[in-house]
Amino acid sequence: MRVFITGGTGFLGSYLVADLVARGQEVLVLVQPGSDLWRLADLRPRLRIIEGSLDDLARLRPILARERPHAVVHVAWRGVDNMSRNDPMQARNVVDATELAALSAEIGVETFIGAGSHAEYGRYPRAICEEDLPQPTTLYGMAKLAAGQMAAQLCSDRVRFAWLRVFSTYGPKDADGWLIPSTVATLRSGQPMALTECEQRWGFLHVRDAAAAFSTVLLDRSAQGYYNVGCPDAPRLRETVMTLRDLVDPNARLEFGKIRYRPDQVMVLQADVRRLTALGWQPQVALEQGLRETVAWYESLERT
Repeated sequence: MRVFITGGTGFLGSYLVADLVARGQEVLVLVQPGSDLWRLADLRPRLRIIEGSLDDLARLRPILARERPHAVVHVAWRGVDNMSRNDPMQARNVVDATELAALSAEIGVETFIGAGSHAEYGRYPRAICEEDLPQPTTLYGMAKLAAGQMAAQLCSDRVRFAWLRVFSTYGPKDADGWLIPSTVATLRSGQPMALTECEQRWGFLHVRDAAAAFSTVLLDRSAQGYYNVGCPDAPRLRETVMTLRDLVDPNARLEFGKIRYRPDQVMVLQADVRRLTALGWQPQVALEQGLRETVAWYESLERT
């Protein structure tokens, strides 16, 4: 299968590229000129790099029409950091997704898959399933929801459509600002880590398992609609942070309660993934194993 991927230089996207290459698929990656391809460095000889931008689909149209990918997987997204969750730029993401879905249908793509988010659901005090009513509380979540709904409408009966709502992921090569990498960096520096009380129940899914979920849906021609991609288990965040501390430095100081919960704090983040497991997908990386691997990756950077 020939697969065109946006966002392939990012965290999840790069793991998806690696997963598809390992499965013997032909992968075309959209790369903006000047992008840093460090996450794809080992894979570049096996990829087809297409320079371009979602801001200029007119220029991409003849390229994609010529390449004729069987599938388009849209992972790219502007403003994924916490500071951008209510930035009006989120509306541009809806345009990106809908225009790409329309182009996919126009050139005869068989499958369109998009990366959604748990933020589409808003806050629930339990595991979230795909049938739960979306109640997004941020522009980010609203944009993800609108992008998925509009892309689905544009694909309609012409293109197999799936929208994968991704919950919390982690692993080597993540962006520095998220909880696990920032905790590792702080503890490795010898500084105390300021935290909330960490009473939240939070499921973390290793990014390799998340990538495998996308591949599973992509390669199963019966798979369509909405799927949760997350960890079915949600231990207390305090336990996860303490495990991470013990792997980095058992003597490091964790300052629980130093930070107040946000007014919109999500206290339970747990995915009901039964729709996905029905396709044969199962998480393979246990949390402690994945955290150990992540810490080891940061230690390897220091040695190089």
